[in-house]
Amino acid sequence: MPYVNIKVTDEGVTAEQKRQLIEGVTELLERVLNKPRYATSVVIDEVATDNWGVGGESVTALRNKERNSGQR
Repeated sequence: MPYVNIKVTDEGVTAEQKRQLIEGVTELLERVLNKPRYATSVVIDEVATDNWGVGGESVTALRNKERNSGQR
């Protein structure tokens, strides 16, 4: 029974995008590993940008830098 956990930042992923992720991952496991759809579980976790770090900084800080650099 495949279990896939997708983590994304909580920056507005829509229900339709989540549906597409679930469908796409399920199809991939069915095609590549020959796993039945009914046995495949996909969980999407949305993580606050304050709780996700990249390169020693939170995603919140990185997004703020991106916004500020675009204002110059």
